[in-house]
Amino acid sequence: MRLYPLLFRVVFKGMDPERAHHLAFRVIQATPLLGGVLRRACAPDPSLRVETLGLTFPSPFGLAAGFDKNATAIAGLGAIGFGHVEVGTLTRHAQPGNPKPRMFRLIGDRGLVNRMGFNNGGSAAALPRIEKARLSRHRPVIGVNIGKSRVTEVEDATQDYVWSAERLAPIADYLAVNVSSPNTPGLRGLQELETLEPLLAAVRDAAAGTPLLVKIAPDMEDEQIDGIVALAVRLGLDGIIANNTTVSREGLTATEAEIERIGAGGLSGEPLRERSLAVLKRVAQSAPEGFCIISVGGVSSAEHVLERLSAGATLVQGYTAFIYEGPLWARRINRELRRSGWRQARAI
Repeated sequence: MRLYPLLFRVVFKGMDPERAHHLAFRVIQATPLLGGVLRRACAPDPSLRVETLGLTFPSPFGLAAGFDKNATAIAGLGAIGFGHVEVGTLTRHAQPGNPKPRMFRLIGDRGLVNRMGFNNGGSAAALPRIEKARLSRHRPVIGVNIGKSRVTEVEDATQDYVWSAERLAPIADYLAVNVSSPNTPGLRGLQELETLEPLLAAVRDAAAGTPLLVKIAPDMEDEQIDGIVALAVRLGLDGIIANNTTVSREGLTATEAEIERIGAGGLSGEPLRERSLAVLKRVAQSAPEGFCIISVGGVSSAEHVLERLSAGATLVQGYTAFIYEGPLWARRINRELRRSGWRQARAI
């Protein structure tokens, strides 16, 4: 019997989502204190290893940016089975994010709406924590997601990203450029090709060889997606993360009154699953062989992970289902992936 669903109903369901997040986060931060017992119980089987970006990922399944915003729980998240952890989004300037409340559950839809607004302590403050996490022999692959500070004007965004990239690239396993969050004014406009090209070129140069990916929104036309893939390939980027949260509210079972009460923000979780899969297929169709594609959005089971891998993903990330599935979620997915015979499928 799984105890977490009961715990969620009794303890977390009535709690403010952001408060519940912080409570769970403190527990995860403490998991390394349990030593090697938990790590051995949750470690992905060696057959699940993936070689990409010049790195060895212990599993194709990792944690998306947004959970560990300040790089304070990398060891704990690795200990419970995530093959990689993407920290951030980190910005040049520390910022509190948008006013609360700013995170809302849609339990009937197994979704989440957030308008956090890149709340984080800044790139410089996270740097020593990432450096410390890198020292662990058992650490997960560490991705670092960077974004634009709210106080920085859109026309000055490039220098903001470059500042963070110059400091974080030397200690990141890979960098992700976030131009797709709907919660920072003007950010998604950076996905326009004439703006995106000089930005990515400058960050690529600042990254100085650290693998670089760009994270895109799901709310684009196919032609826009094709254009960004072509641009990323031409600039020599290493991959694309598809995709961020959506501003769409289509297909929800929540009432109009509930949706209106929640208001603006990015929707993630199960409602995003079909669109995220469609974006992945579009990216895979345009990308050359060897180009890393990380698929995220609506993933909650090993079946979903396998679906994404079959559709062209190199790696898969989750986030929202972590809230609904509990701390052993990654462990369950990794075990089911091993039982699925995925290693044999990869070898064909």
